[in-house]
Amino acid sequence: MRRLAPVDDPALLVGVTTGDDAAVYRLDDDRALVVTADFITPVVDDARTWGRVAAANAVSDVYAMGGRPLLALNLVGWNSEELSIDLLAEVLLGAQDVASEGGFVIAGGHTVDDPEPKFGLAVVGEAAPDRLLVNTGFRPGDALVLTKPLGIGVITTAIKAGVAPDDVVDGALASMTRLNAEAARVALASGATGATDITGFGLLGHLGRAVQESGVDAEIDVGAVPLLEGARGLAEAGSMPGGSRRNLAWVDERLDHGGHAEIDVLLLADAQTSGGLVFGAAPAAAHEALDRLGESGHTASVIGRLVEGDGRIRLA
Repeated sequence: MRRLAPVDDPALLVGVTTGDDAAVYRLDDDRALVVTADFITPVVDDARTWGRVAAANAVSDVYAMGGRPLLALNLVGWNSEELSIDLLAEVLLGAQDVASEGGFVIAGGHTVDDPEPKFGLAVVGEAAPDRLLVNTGFRPGDALVLTKPLGIGVITTAIKAGVAPDDVVDGALASMTRLNAEAARVALASGATGATDITGFGLLGHLGRAVQESGVDAEIDVGAVPLLEGARGLAEAGSMPGGSRRNLAWVDERLDHGGHAEIDVLLLADAQTSGGLVFGAAPAAAHEALDRLGESGHTASVIGRLVEGDGRIRLA
């Protein structure tokens, strides 16, 4: 990516240089387009549920920027020799379920033949140019709010191995299919300017990039980070995805482990699918945000704070 020529357009408010969740393009003083694309391989066996998870995962990038989704296109890789069109229809119906809940339109898409099925969305949303949530917006003195528990990567690894209990699977699916729409509204209402969603690079990876871009340090209270039910036990039993270890390796040179056990640190790096948001807000506003998130059914927590620094994370 560094070999690409930088884009020189004053209307491009957010591009590739800061590692943000989506691109943002100003239309006028009051409106900006938020544009993203994301797709995943199956994380569950049920086709409609996979469609819901993949769609929620894709549209999350718009919410993470403080935007509202308007329009989406399906992105499909499908093994037409082995998988039926009826099964694909179920995937698309799952995505439509999410679009209906999120108040946006899916207007077609594109399909390619692929030996390994993949599904996601290209999404266009809108946001106010002066009310964006961005990687460069984390501020010293703010508290860090995480809006969903971690552990999705561990649990989906256990699902693939056939060792995840049904109640643990149900909890993970409920988390993955919960949209980040309300979390984004709460973040904006709390005065947040910095936010990112927690997906494939885990909490440590996504927050690590954000504090680098913002020029601050993060202090994380490991005991305050919520985990999905059953995630820790499955991790201890060996259901740790390889991606989580790669995430930790990427951030490790800027990470102070604080003497915590490896399993605790790896869970913070756990690769999420359709994870929550992490955002910064003044301490009083952060605790008010927890109340609002709790009222809407979120398992959210204040997990630490931001201090002056140069892009490091310290675990406490």
